[in-house]
Amino acid sequence: MSAYERQLQELKERLREIYDLEHTRALLYWDQATYMPPGGAAARGRQIALLSRLAHERLTDPAIGKLLDALRPYEESLPYDDDNASLIRVTRRIYERAVKVPSDFLAAFSEHQATTYEVWAKARPENNFALVRPYLEKTLDYSRRLADFFAPYEHIADPLIDFHDYGMKVSTLRPLFAQLKQQLIPLVNAITSQDPPDDSCLHRHYPEAQQLAFGLEVIQRFGFDLQRGRQDKTRHPFMIKFSLGDVRITTRVKENDLSEAMFSTFHEAGHGMYEQGIRPEYEGTPLARGASSGIHESQSRLWENMVGRSRPFWEHFYPRLQALFPEQLGTVDLDTFYRAINKVERSLIRTDADEVTYNLHVIIRFELELNLLEGELSIRELPEAWRAAYQEYLGITPPDDRDGVLQDVHWYHGPIGGAFQGYTLGNILAAQFFAKAVEAHPDIPDAIRHGDFSVLHAWLKENIYQHGRKYTPAELIERVTGNGLSLEPYIRYLYQKYGELYTL
Repeated sequence: MSAYERQLQELKERLREIYDLEHTRALLYWDQATYMPPGGAAARGRQIALLSRLAHERLTDPAIGKLLDALRPYEESLPYDDDNASLIRVTRRIYERAVKVPSDFLAAFSEHQATTYEVWAKARPENNFALVRPYLEKTLDYSRRLADFFAPYEHIADPLIDFHDYGMKVSTLRPLFAQLKQQLIPLVNAITSQDPPDDSCLHRHYPEAQQLAFGLEVIQRFGFDLQRGRQDKTRHPFMIKFSLGDVRITTRVKENDLSEAMFSTFHEAGHGMYEQGIRPEYEGTPLARGASSGIHESQSRLWENMVGRSRPFWEHFYPRLQALFPEQLGTVDLDTFYRAINKVERSLIRTDADEVTYNLHVIIRFELELNLLEGELSIRELPEAWRAAYQEYLGITPPDDRDGVLQDVHWYHGPIGGAFQGYTLGNILAAQFFAKAVEAHPDIPDAIRHGDFSVLHAWLKENIYQHGRKYTPAELIERVTGNGLSLEPYIRYLYQKYGELYTL
């Protein structure tokens, strides 16, 4: 064994230990968000903080820096896309970022996040923003301090965005979102000026067990492997991975809203299939995860919307759904149901929003985050700023904080800044990727019409999933589409689909 091979082996052994610590911490979070009794909150915060600190200390060990330095000539002797070269390159990027953040700071912030989550879980149903406000003020302070470890920067949010969407900056996102907003607001106005479709069929009584069974049936057809995954219930749906052989998704069920659990399940399965599709040999390394938040979200939105809300999909699955719920849907024709699940309306809740208004919800949050981080807005002023933004962008005002500033978990279980832009990037990229898949395999829509997702799933696995974090987001987009990030396919998709639905 050469010196380089020994050094690479040692690096991989160290990375596997870090990987296991991080995913043990993830298991504790999953338990907290699903089954843990409230009385466990304080101890769970300490436990998560301890694992965060241990993982960070091992990642920032100078021995890893020395190994990376020693391996640089070996890395440079290999082709750029060689797996070992990619592992060294990606690890160096992560290491150089991690050493800028003290382990004690990270542990304290992790413990604060776990505590804040439990306070939020109590504050939201009580519509009590005042209860969680001091915790959120502390989160904003932590978030600014975290960003300052990476100074100098163009914008204080840039380091926080970079954690989730490597290479993205405020200077890129602001004009992109402004362009998108310009396209969306006229479309929303044109659609909502018409009489809304009747979606009452979605709000009859749908027993939970049948809803969950249908969702699991569909995602298995998509390609989600239940031998390496499972689904549980939670307050705010998410996907989480403990290993490439254990990928969990969660949902929430409303028995008076058929769309809630169904589309949540499709969405999270998209995330799950991405993780399940990563090359097994990447297990235990930093390559064994999605390329970025935006790339990850592109997969959940692709399966939820481009597939799950499409006409071909329901031409196949609607008879099955009617058979499960004959009293609720037996007299409802496919056209009525299809229009109901694609109803466009000015609404308050991001996770329930339709495809056309969804990104306005995201842009509101993104702009509020920037204002908070810049010091232009205080946490005390946040609820009123939220209401004003909803009135300006969506023409609707939240009646309370429960469905306003308290609705999303993100600021209450993470930093303020960096998380929300990935949702809109995901929508844009979903359209780019889906268009490329159909260009390569024009029979995909017809296959979906027959309940066959194998070609689409295989294309995504070959072109996106298997690579994990081997390539940067920009590199992956270029490899898959031949172009950089482009808004045009997404705008074309929205105007074509909703132009037909609403006869625009």
